[in-house]
Amino acid sequence: MADPAELTETASGTDEVDPALRRRSLLVLSLVAVSVVVVDVVTKTWIVNSVRLEGDISLLGGFLTITYTENTGAAFSMGTGFTWVFTIIAVVVAIVILRSSRRLGSLLWAVGLGGLLGGLLGNLIDRLTRPPAFGADYLFGRGYVVDWIQLPNFAVFNIADSAIVCSAILMVALSLFGVEFSGRPAR
Repeated sequence: MADPAELTETASGTDEVDPALRRRSLLVLSLVAVSVVVVDVVTKTWIVNSVRLEGDISLLGGFLTITYTENTGAAFSMGTGFTWVFTIIAVVVAIVILRSSRRLGSLLWAVGLGGLLGGLLGNLIDRLTRPPAFGADYLFGRGYVVDWIQLPNFAVFNIADSAIVCSAILMVALSLFGVEFSGRPAR
């Protein structure tokens, strides 16, 4: 007799996840994504309304500078002028995450996917609501992203970018250590 915690194979050939574990995983994914979006939007609002007007803030003996930058490209300002492409990619990745989450049973994978989803939504909000993506000269998905965290000899970034990178590192580690997406024990 099979262990009730084990997953079963459905007629369609996909793995089914324990419903309680799936609910917990979806809750974690949602909480992480919403938290990242809220923190990202709040910090960007503060940066736009304060630092942009009053100037940079140097912390930790100059190791960390809080600054205001408008990034019209992607990571390291690459792809300037192709912001609309990043907008489309973000929407597609969000859809893939949401569709894949139906098979999610691992809380660690939920954290990784939630951080990735929250990060891409945080930057997507900027691309859809900041000039020139908003206003009289509307250009779909071409708004700039507010970046504000500056470390020595590194690109300026934001909370959403941090969430994306940390999530990617976590998901690579989960893959390398054989942690199953479905939450069941590795075979």
